[in-house]
Amino acid sequence: MKNNKTINYNINENTEIRGEKTNTPNNFLKREWFEIWKGNPPGLPLLILGFSISLVMIVPIIYVILQSISAGTSSWMRLLDDRIPQLLWSTISLTVAVTVCAILIGVSLAWIVVRTDIPGRKMWQWLLALPLVIPPYVGAVTFIIVFGPSGWLQDFWSNSSLVTNLVGNYPFDIYSFWGVFLVLILFTYPYVFLITSASLCKMNRSFEEVARAQGMGTFEIFRKVNLPMLRPAIGAGGILVSLYVLSDFGAIAMLRYVTFTAAIYFQRAGFDTASASVLSLVLILITVIILWFESRTRRKNKFYQTSNSFKKPSILELGKWKLVAFLYVSLILLFSVVIPVTVLIYWSNIGIQMGALDSDFFGYAFNSLLVSSIAAIICMLFTMPIIYLKSRYPSKISSIIDKFSYAGYALPGVIVALGFVFIFNNHLPWIYGTFYMIALALVVRFLPQALQAGEASLGLISPKIDEAARSLGYPPWKVMFKVILPNMLPGILSGGALVFVSSIKELPASLMLRPAGFDTLAVRVYYEAHEGIYHLAAPGALIIILVSIIPLKYMLTKY
Repeated sequence: MKNNKTINYNINENTEIRGEKTNTPNNFLKREWFEIWKGNPPGLPLLILGFSISLVMIVPIIYVILQSISAGTSSWMRLLDDRIPQLLWSTISLTVAVTVCAILIGVSLAWIVVRTDIPGRKMWQWLLALPLVIPPYVGAVTFIIVFGPSGWLQDFWSNSSLVTNLVGNYPFDIYSFWGVFLVLILFTYPYVFLITSASLCKMNRSFEEVARAQGMGTFEIFRKVNLPMLRPAIGAGGILVSLYVLSDFGAIAMLRYVTFTAAIYFQRAGFDTASASVLSLVLILITVIILWFESRTRRKNKFYQTSNSFKKPSILELGKWKLVAFLYVSLILLFSVVIPVTVLIYWSNIGIQMGALDSDFFGYAFNSLLVSSIAAIICMLFTMPIIYLKSRYPSKISSIIDKFSYAGYALPGVIVALGFVFIFNNHLPWIYGTFYMIALALVVRFLPQALQAGEASLGLISPKIDEAARSLGYPPWKVMFKVILPNMLPGILSGGALVFVSSIKELPASLMLRPAGFDTLAVRVYYEAHEGIYHLAAPGALIIILVSIIPLKYMLTKY
């Protein structure tokens, strides 16, 4: 019976494998192949399937890189002279500012909710995670309605002589760096909040008791004990915020702020694919640098806790600071949830009364369901070979296949879409201009979500089940589909649900790849809001938010 342990082969010139001399090239390759897989190689059909899936994930990005390299010196020099330095400043400054502030807000909220006696702690954990279901481009629409030049606050300001006399003219310009900064902070801080909250819940109280016995106060304990142990969680949340800011297109475009993603989209819309590919390569390099920096930082900061001495963290009394903490979390909730949802309900009510839920609306909803369902089904089918190879046949090859499969998630949707434009336009024209391109781009973007859910499920299944099936003569691919898949089906379905709702919210890939006349809810929300027709944009945006509650429930259960 085969197992997952390494099989050591003591091979020399006089040793024979299956009756053949080991000094032949054929046996040398066999020996190397067994060593790569630690004596337990997978079947060829399974390996080919996993490798083919990983190529689908990585080829669009490679194609963009190759296109940018071959764009020509003139394109590079023209962009390097003025365009790229300007975009570098606007993109990096926004990313750094949003990431730092999202970390400060997320960590502070997590600490208040998990470690203090603020009233309604359980309720706040749910409410403060809700901004995660509101796409930033939807949040940008609601903030334009409230804080824009012709918004509700501007009308109140202009009609109130008392406010005008005391403060002066309306001070806030939503179409600015600070407008984009505010919107992105409010709808990305939950990444830090959720991961930090999970770490705080698992933190051992024993460390704090030792520090307190040494005479440290609460603030000093937080700075010297808690904060170092939270660094991996903070880093994970911060990297998610950074990658989201780098990849965001909807909120950026709605608020008329130009970063690399917006510039790439507009260059592609103007049929300047050479410039778009050059800008994409620079953005890919920025993303790789951020991922490298985060990985290097994480390796230097590792902390371990022993479970046999675990004590639940104590709840700190806020005392006179209880009101301040309550007002702080309430203010964050007001701007990130209450105002956006209230605005959408208000305009949805007007839209419904004016007949917004017509055949066109249901057509857009059907298109969203169609491409999202196809993407979710494909991701569920692709998930099993990748995670099975990684878990049951660990090696450098399976590790490379796994990393390739995650490539699309780390890069903006505009780059993935641009890669598909190049590939299908030049090599597969019969698919170009169909909604299948959107579905495939969504697969590249969101397959990692399905992989994460599947890995968690497969981790609960003992490898001995595989061994028993193999001892009965089942090949690896048949073990995977006949034995393992039925046992981990709930995890696969959960991953499919995550992909489905993420696909419904995806904007740039749908904008760049949709065929003529094929609009999704996300596309129509963007266009209607951009034209100021809010009563048509609001119902679709509200539906997107309601559907997005599904992955939030999954995440809260997981963490």
